[in-house]
Amino acid sequence: MKVLVADQFEKSGIESLQAAGCDVICRPDLKDEALTQAIAETGADVLVVRSTKVTAAMLDAGRLSLIVRAGAGYNTIDVAAASSRGIYVSNCPGKNAIAVAELAFGLIVALDRRIPDNVAELRAGRWNKKEYAKARGLYGRTLALIGVGSIGREMIRRAAGFGMNVVIWSRRFDGERRPLSDLEARDLGVDAAARAITIELAPTPADAVARADAVSLHVALAPETRGLVDAALLAAMKPGAIVINTARAEVVDHAALAAAVKARGLRVGLDVYAGEPSSGTAEFHEPLAALPGVYGTHHIGASTDQAQDAIAAETVRVIRTYKETGRVANVVNLARRTPATHMLVVRHRDRPGVLAHVFSHLRQANLNVQETENIVFEGAEAAVARINLDGEPPAALCAQIQSESHDVLDLQLVRL
Repeated sequence: MKVLVADQFEKSGIESLQAAGCDVICRPDLKDEALTQAIAETGADVLVVRSTKVTAAMLDAGRLSLIVRAGAGYNTIDVAAASSRGIYVSNCPGKNAIAVAELAFGLIVALDRRIPDNVAELRAGRWNKKEYAKARGLYGRTLALIGVGSIGREMIRRAAGFGMNVVIWSRRFDGERRPLSDLEARDLGVDAAARAITIELAPTPADAVARADAVSLHVALAPETRGLVDAALLAAMKPGAIVINTARAEVVDHAALAAAVKARGLRVGLDVYAGEPSSGTAEFHEPLAALPGVYGTHHIGASTDQAQDAIAAETVRVIRTYKETGRVANVVNLARRTPATHMLVVRHRDRPGVLAHVFSHLRQANLNVQETENIVFEGAEAAVARINLDGEPPAALCAQIQSESHDVLDLQLVRL
């Protein structure tokens, strides 16, 4: 199996892929047309990327069957194009959660104590203790989490360490304003230490942020979250509140955020931006990041040695499993529900051509097979095939399938 690595990737991951018998082509600087050409020339089966964009033209260039995003988000991959071509898209969820949570909380602390400004003044030869001795402090304050996946859970643990109470808005909960139940806490992996603080659910994002001294965003980019943090939501925040975005730039209306920084004194920590450079170093001018009270980092949320080692190991696991079993872990583009309406259960002798006989008749009836499973009994004399169809096969067709093959022992039809 050929694996094309078209982004920065840990050496340990490359060595592990090679040890698994993969032919690894590592060209981390490939982008755009050069990547399209490399996919065609190498004939790679698997493509590994991080922030590199993967387009429909790239998918048409070669024989890719799997794309692995060595990270959590996959918005840089044309998933719809991959789905229409039968190409798996997989990711490595949760492996960078600790790293992102560490940066997000670091930005909260930095904004509260104005650490970067302290450093800048000292480097410029100015002593200004009178100014920088002013800080609100975090203990007893409230942190709002907009989204509570793997990163949000790590944020709760860190909030507990700082003695901050937490209010959560997430689509996974029921929209009530109430304390987190013990069962929900267990589902989130909230440990005993975190239970020492107050953790509550909010029915809406506006309700959550209105109660918070700091707000941290941890939602995936989707049509319903694009522009979620707009002027109305920002207006619901307390004056001087801290806003952290280590998720996706498109979740926030940056123009509205800049206006809120100027008018209401919001303090902002950003790790993601619209139109980020695709290379590691480049000229980049983000007006929002230049505002007083805004601290920006260089999209480094997942960039710790620990996170990269964990992501590399998970990427290797996904590819090795695919190579050895044909199954793909963490697939993001399989249909949650197929158009199947009926299941044809075929008990048959385990002989060559039996299922081909069944499928031929289904094809003649213009019935499409959505999913199929064939279970072989001990001794390999008989098997049962479960065939999900997009329509109901007529009784006459079922009778014909059974009568024309002595190896078809029984047919049953189940409505799904």
